[in-house]
Amino acid sequence: MNRLAILGASGHGKVVADAAALCGWEHIEFFDDAWPERTVCGAWSIVGDSAQLVAAVDTYAGVVVAIGNNAIRAAKQQLLVQAGAVMATIVHPAAVVSKHAHLGDGSVVFATAVINPFCEIGDGAILNTGCSVDHDCSLGAFVHVSPGARLAGQVQVGDESWVGIGASVRQLTCIGARVTVGAGAVVVSAVADDLTVVGVPARELGR
Repeated sequence: MNRLAILGASGHGKVVADAAALCGWEHIEFFDDAWPERTVCGAWSIVGDSAQLVAAVDTYAGVVVAIGNNAIRAAKQQLLVQAGAVMATIVHPAAVVSKHAHLGDGSVVFATAVINPFCEIGDGAILNTGCSVDHDCSLGAFVHVSPGARLAGQVQVGDESWVGIGASVRQLTCIGARVTVGAGAVVVSAVADDLTVVGVPARELGR
């Protein structure tokens, strides 16, 4: 039964579906709460809403949540796991993931991303196009590393944090939970929980 269900029919969902198809998933269907007003997401059908997916998880070999908001993605994945879903991990064939790295359930890794040895990636993470996560990094659950972002060695990132497009994080830096790192920021020192940091070097914008 090579069936994959994707929750979240967005642009991000299209990228997840495309990567999944390249990984060998042959039958891919979307679920989204905009159904039945929306019935198509790119080349794929939207066949129901989130409640219908929860009721049908046992008919899919894998499920992935394609919602960019970290907190919402976490809540949806928890609901699906409680319903018995098997969370799929999707790795684009053009990504490079060390055999010594660990990816959590429901994570997605897009084209040209690089995940180096002994990285620990939590459940439901998004490792977006062209990002790099160097050796011995630890990323919590439902983190999003945006396209082109760079994490040097032994960086720690807490649950539900978001590293913006093109941002860089210096080695050995600790970023807390639910942090937002702005686009192009350069993080050179520790960031506490629930902060937004921007600029070069990155400074607190607000809570």
